[in-house]
Amino acid sequence: MISKRALFYSHLAQTSPAPMGLEVERAKGIYLYDSQGKAYIDLIAGISVSNVGHGHPKVQEAVKNQIDLYAHLMVYGEYIQGPQVELAQLITSLLPPQLDNVYFVNSGSEANEGAMKLAKRYTGRGKLVYCKNAYHGSTQGTLSIIGDEKFKKPFEPLLPGTVEMHFNQEEDLALITDEVAAVILEPIQAEAGIIVPAHDYLKKLRRRCTEVGALLIFDEVQTGFGRTGKMFGFEQFGVIPDIMTLAKGMGGGMPIGAFIASRDMMQCLTHDPVLGHITTFGGHPVSCAASKACIEVLLEGQLVQEVEPKGRLFMDRLDHPLIKEKRGIGLLTGLDLGTQDLNFKVIAKCIEKGVITDWFLFNDSTLRIAPPLTISEQEVIKACELILEALDEIS
Repeated sequence: MISKRALFYSHLAQTSPAPMGLEVERAKGIYLYDSQGKAYIDLIAGISVSNVGHGHPKVQEAVKNQIDLYAHLMVYGEYIQGPQVELAQLITSLLPPQLDNVYFVNSGSEANEGAMKLAKRYTGRGKLVYCKNAYHGSTQGTLSIIGDEKFKKPFEPLLPGTVEMHFNQEEDLALITDEVAAVILEPIQAEAGIIVPAHDYLKKLRRRCTEVGALLIFDEVQTGFGRTGKMFGFEQFGVIPDIMTLAKGMGGGMPIGAFIASRDMMQCLTHDPVLGHITTFGGHPVSCAASKACIEVLLEGQLVQEVEPKGRLFMDRLDHPLIKEKRGIGLLTGLDLGTQDLNFKVIAKCIEKGVITDWFLFNDSTLRIAPPLTISEQEVIKACELILEALDEIS
């Protein structure tokens, strides 16, 4: 019989020359288990996806209950489906009143694509402003607004009318003019290596957008659903976007995304042309049921309130001469090790020791820590001990 590993390398399209290649048989809580039964502490949560841990019983129950009723019925927006409307009501109840309309999609890239289209359609303008070292997806539209030329160049030509500015640089706000449909950015830059906005930067950005009539889009794909210590990242800074995008931690492990705006704004997608945005599997009822259960888990307990102290515990425990800088907010942390070579060695050593860590797309010298929010303080301490052991053995 051909092994799963052989099939993986023979028939599954690869995204890099050297994938991690960890053969996972099952996952539960904060742990992954390989084909030999070895347990690994998952400190990346599928890149900020499994916020309530792997295989949460309430999420699993919601999935099983919904699949017994129905799965896909019709393209998005035609039938009234309980899981969709209940989830939309729950999400909007957690947001400022102007963010009262949800369009469900399948992923973060699709959410950002929808937000870009909505901004152009609503304002009648064509330009989009994005940030250096931003990541918003890998489709051709979102690729046009990520801030790394190395990733963009091989796929040009991309969308015209995009303008790059630098995150946290106030002088670049002048690039936002009355020709701009929207500014899109992450309230905390994730793939740049966890860059937190400087004092009042986001408020000044909000003010500039309002002055020139540009919409402000917050990409909360990584920062949403408790990751920063608030349900949504923008709550940390007292700035409300016109449009926000969500995915990753939204689904409890199931694929789902959304872009959210006012009902008035969303209505422009219903005419001139009709079906201004459409998706077959967006708002899949099983994913919506899982998402509702996931959010209810976050709301029912103290998981979100415990994020900040757990994040501080990582920061306090991870002191080592090889760590050049520690950056983070909540359970979204980056340890800058100075070089890619050192970082990759530490990541490999951590995996040997049973700890899954990773690097950042636009900052390969920084080690990623973004575990399930369900991680306990004792598990944080254990993970830190293993990371420090790896650093000792590399140094």
